[in-house]
Amino acid sequence: MTRRAVRGPLVFAVAAVIGLGGLPVASSYAQGTKIGFVSTERILRDSKPAKAAQAKIEAEFKKRNDDLQKLSDSLRAQAQKLDKDAPVLSEADRIKRQRQLQDMDSELQRKRREFQEDFNRRRNEEFSAIVAKADAAIKKIAEQQNYDLIIQDAVTVSPRVDITDQVIKALGS
Repeated sequence: MTRRAVRGPLVFAVAAVIGLGGLPVASSYAQGTKIGFVSTERILRDSKPAKAAQAKIEAEFKKRNDDLQKLSDSLRAQAQKLDKDAPVLSEADRIKRQRQLQDMDSELQRKRREFQEDFNRRRNEEFSAIVAKADAAIKKIAEQQNYDLIIQDAVTVSPRVDITDQVIKALGS
């Protein structure tokens, strides 16, 4: 009994020493690996091409957005008018105006959905081109600065490996 009790911890201790023996090799290899990080979200928010694309898209959709706002304001005004006039309206007139408001609201919701879908589609088109340019810039930086690995969009990152500013600068020129 005592022989087995002593042997278990001894085997564990030997295994631990053998396991630690490989640690200096692994850490020296890791120290030789150059790793970088890029935040795609920051590139799509802060780079010159992203800001230009956002302004371009907003200009393209401004008229439709203004039209939606006018339709929404009209609907709101008519709903307030119905609330104000409801006590003096006949039942048939009140129901008729309520249906008109419901139809206008349905039309407004449909147009808003279409607007949002078109806006998102257009935004994705513009931003996918920016991502392609950013990927090319990242590859160029990796080659020039001898990076072994560049990670995009990690949960947590040390600022010393973040090369996002370099990529944004490369996209701006």
